[in-house]
Amino acid sequence: MSVSPALADALAQAVGDPSRVATGDSHLDLHASDITFHRPHRPDVVVYPLTTGEVAAVLAVAAEFRAPVTPFGAGSSLEGHVIPIAGGISLDLTRMDRILSVSPADLTATVQAGVTRSALERATGDHGLFFPVDPGADATLGGMAATNAAGTTTVRYGKMRANVLACQAVLPGGRIVRTGSSAPKTSAGYDLLGLLIGSEGTLAVITELTLRLQGLPEHAVALRVSFGDVEAAARAATTIVAAGTGVTRVELLDAWTIAAINAHRGTDLPPVPTLLVEAAGGETAVASDIESIHEVAAAEAAIDVVVVRDPTERARLWAARHASAYASAAAAPGKRSRSTDICVPLSELAAAVSFARAEVERRGLVAGIVGHAGDGNVHLSLHVDPDDPDELASSDELVDLLVTDALARGGTCTGEHGIGLGKVAALELEHGDLVPLMRGIKTLFDPHGIMNPGKVLRLPESDTFVSPRGSLGTTTA
Repeated sequence: MSVSPALADALAQAVGDPSRVATGDSHLDLHASDITFHRPHRPDVVVYPLTTGEVAAVLAVAAEFRAPVTPFGAGSSLEGHVIPIAGGISLDLTRMDRILSVSPADLTATVQAGVTRSALERATGDHGLFFPVDPGADATLGGMAATNAAGTTTVRYGKMRANVLACQAVLPGGRIVRTGSSAPKTSAGYDLLGLLIGSEGTLAVITELTLRLQGLPEHAVALRVSFGDVEAAARAATTIVAAGTGVTRVELLDAWTIAAINAHRGTDLPPVPTLLVEAAGGETAVASDIESIHEVAAAEAAIDVVVVRDPTERARLWAARHASAYASAAAAPGKRSRSTDICVPLSELAAAVSFARAEVERRGLVAGIVGHAGDGNVHLSLHVDPDDPDELASSDELVDLLVTDALARGGTCTGEHGIGLGKVAALELEHGDLVPLMRGIKTLFDPHGIMNPGKVLRLPESDTFVSPRGSLGTTTA
């Protein structure tokens, strides 16, 4: 069905270019899904702004028409964040891709929300600097901020919230706000910056970010450590961190995942539970870290420890790690990815990983386990047939069990994937007493409920929207 002429005209005026207001099938299909098993749902229109001012104008139009708005970046989210389940406007920020400044003296960069992580890496590398948050996918920095992304380097540098100094955002209705500053720290008032980081587009649209940069390390070495069982690998990861080493990455991959990587990339890694570790810094400090890792590996009866010093070989090793999601998908033809994550205290990591592996095997499901083991984050790369109700129900039960187990261990239902559409019930289980407070914040920011509805918080059955097609409809999650 076509978008109402009044809304189409208003959106074209908002961005000043009708060609950046799209209703063609290819545009709608591209913005209907993320990379997981969640059912796609088309928006009614896709808008491509270039500036914060244009985003503000679009949100003013959306408020006038009561049209739902779902921000869209690279589309690499894992819990349905970008799926416009209420239809409406998919606001694609990928053309807002300017790096506005790089300040080596301040160790900062300011970028538009559509800049990708790799683009910033290229721009900062010439200055001997880099942005440390590495989720693996070449996501947009605005999307990474909206989901409070993390990744392989979190053990050393922290998540997005720790690496964003300031942001510009547009509130529902079109008001532009700035939070934070370029100073290294601030104690000025409520932390609205921290509130917007991780809000998943439900409170505002982030359009600009000022980010912390780090100096490129003088020396870096990777280690591949093989173990006889996954619990030993997890215990070793915990000990490596507890020993006070300056490692920048501690990644866990189970045997199934290693085998999938070998098949997908033609590598010949031993198909056993493995830790991939990176030590970076001064040469003396790195040498000390390597010695400590060898000692930990020996204490856990590691099968082998391989030190990778050559930069090209090290890059290949990490490329194999980053390809694990694609390798897992290739190992499960005909199925869709249902990647999920939980996070537990480090002391509980080995038990949580063992529990997850046992439950997968008991149910006969197809899944690999990877984890940012240095910070207790366990990822289950589950693969299911969305058209098989029994398999889907079994996967639902598995995810529920993993969340319940993580909470019992003092953990959380998600360490970095976020809530999105897929973990709304898990959030209620973890923070049921706080959900009314969260809903109050949502209502304060977004009184008409048009910002990415159905994500983070359950969509009330009474919520209604004026459809971009001109009729009134009730939306359900």
